[in-house]
Amino acid sequence: MTGTIGRTAVVIGAGPAGLMAADVLSQAGIAVTVADRMPSVGRKFLMAGKSGLNLTKAEGAAQFRDAFGTASPALTQALADFGPAEVIAWAQSLDQPVFTGSTGRVFPVAMKASPLLRAWLARLASAGVTFNTRWTWTGWLDGALTFDTPNGTQRAAPDITILAVGGGSWRRLGSDGAWTSLLDDVAPFAPANCAFRVAWSTFMAPSLGQPVKATRLSAGALTSRGEWVLTREGIEGGGIYEVSSAIRDGAALTVDLMPDLSRDQITARITARGTKATIGQLLKSALRLPPVKVALFQEMTRAARLSVSPATLPHLLKALPIVHAGPAALDSAISTAGGLRFSALDGLMIRGRPGTFAAGEMLDWEAPTGGYLLTACLATGRAAALAALAHHQGGLQTR
Repeated sequence: MTGTIGRTAVVIGAGPAGLMAADVLSQAGIAVTVADRMPSVGRKFLMAGKSGLNLTKAEGAAQFRDAFGTASPALTQALADFGPAEVIAWAQSLDQPVFTGSTGRVFPVAMKASPLLRAWLARLASAGVTFNTRWTWTGWLDGALTFDTPNGTQRAAPDITILAVGGGSWRRLGSDGAWTSLLDDVAPFAPANCAFRVAWSTFMAPSLGQPVKATRLSAGALTSRGEWVLTREGIEGGGIYEVSSAIRDGAALTVDLMPDLSRDQITARITARGTKATIGQLLKSALRLPPVKVALFQEMTRAARLSVSPATLPHLLKALPIVHAGPAALDSAISTAGGLRFSALDGLMIRGRPGTFAAGEMLDWEAPTGGYLLTACLATGRAAALAALAHHQGGLQTR
């Protein structure tokens, strides 16, 4: 897209959604200023890349869309226009080759966010984008944006405003949710892709810090075969995150400790061991459970006050209840549910604020980890910028 169709834009928030909006606007010839409250940009993006930057998920459009549940049509359309294939092409346009893992997750070959972010910022700088860091958005005054800055209060009255101010977790990286007091029709934040607290007994000390592999977690309608970890505070990891929204909303969590065997097959192994074997012997010898699974089984049956016998053992191994004390703190969640409701938007433009658009995690949607979160942030940033360009161009044509 070329040719100047307007004058100025301010993008508030320098995460993936905000940077994508700035990219689209600057390529259209708009003079873009990006304002962010932190000392440097892309902090949560860089943190996400420390364990391998999962850009997107290579899977069919319908399956990809289903990961977002009851997402608004506005989000659905943004993903249709900028989905996994487009994210891959975008990364490659920044000279960042990618590869697809065995589960369909797509990563840059560098396996880090920093090379991609450096290339992206260089492209934005070459397009004339200005970055104002340590600028905290405080609302509007007489129609102008207001900011607290190191040089005192600053005001701006751009033609286009894009809000991409993030969710309510990872305060130290910039997403503190303080903006919710500035807008109407905001759904309360709730943790998503989060850990859950467990009051472990001292018996579990040797098992804490260990991964739990080869299980099937179930909560409500959600299931996961992903790996998870027992921590000092509770349970976390990819497998837990996939079912965390259902657990958070009240569904019971159970785990199948032997998902590759049927209940009848487990019963046959127990029977073959004989009637004199203890439960511990059956778990370790007849069923050959690894120590971490044995410890978890014993801990959870005690916590739930369940009677365990050779007869009940197959059922409990296939659906062991996990007793927990609810989600960990909101600020420690990877992402958040809640935010600016789509009912507050006309497309992605805020009702009552012509020329002001919203994008990214500040919107009321959630998705599991695995490339979905980053893809949706990029897609909505792009969609907000394109909607802003169309709105502003329409305004120019009627003058």
